[in-house]
Amino acid sequence: MAGLEPLYAWARAAVSCPQDALVCGVHWELVRHGYRCLGAGDQPGPDERKSELLPAGWEANKEVYTLRYKSVDDARELLLKAVMVEDSMILNVMDRSSQKVADVTLTVANYINPEHLDDFHKLYKNTEELRTRIASGIIAPLGTPAEKAKKEPEKKDPDWHYDPLRVPPRQPAGTRAPSWPSPSSPFAVGGADLDPFGGRSGGMIVDPLRSGIPRPGIDPSSGIPGRLPPGAVPPGARFDPFGPLGAGRSGPDPDHLPPPGYDDMFM
Repeated sequence: MAGLEPLYAWARAAVSCPQDALVCGVHWELVRHGYRCLGAGDQPGPDERKSELLPAGWEANKEVYTLRYKSVDDARELLLKAVMVEDSMILNVMDRSSQKVADVTLTVANYINPEHLDDFHKLYKNTEELRTRIASGIIAPLGTPAEKAKKEPEKKDPDWHYDPLRVPPRQPAGTRAPSWPSPSSPFAVGGADLDPFGGRSGGMIVDPLRSGIPRPGIDPSSGIPGRLPPGAVPPGARFDPFGPLGAGRSGPDPDHLPPPGYDDMFM
């Protein structure tokens, strides 16, 4: 119970019985959970202020200890009455703002060694149990001043680049490329036109990049001699080649078409 030792050293002159020492322990637990003492008695006195120390006259009545507390955020004000009944102390605490009441009964001998009032290190025992009883019996029912309201999740700025009508990429990052069926398969024709997700090939529009026919490695952005100057196609843009690709290809056969006016199928 860190902090209780200097408090007890300050209050030692007023401690004359085991229940006085137990009230010191209860008082310090309330301080640890965000409360400060205003004074003794049911009614406020002049020039009161919140303090971690016990007020003057706190030990005047050995049968009924009456102390008032206020939370550090000023949201709660507690009235504590510690009533002695034989060997037990009944702690009755009321939140004056909400009228909530909590109570705990402590057996003094379970937490105080009466023969060691002058030795703090031997005076208190079962301190963890005492802290748990106060936290569960008083602090939890009435609420902890230190607990903050849960923050609402921060609203992210809208993505101005998001377009709900924009078609997302067919292949998300990190996924494997779809396996394209063989172009020679008769069942592949028209398959992409029937696939709503666009994950297949074989549509009615010929894609030269997936035709299955070996093609020369060409970079359209560098230009095509005799057809496109360098830079005519932006890098990475979709490019549908036109005309025969690659150098060294033969030109059209001059005899491929008949001369005008000829109607001889055997020519």
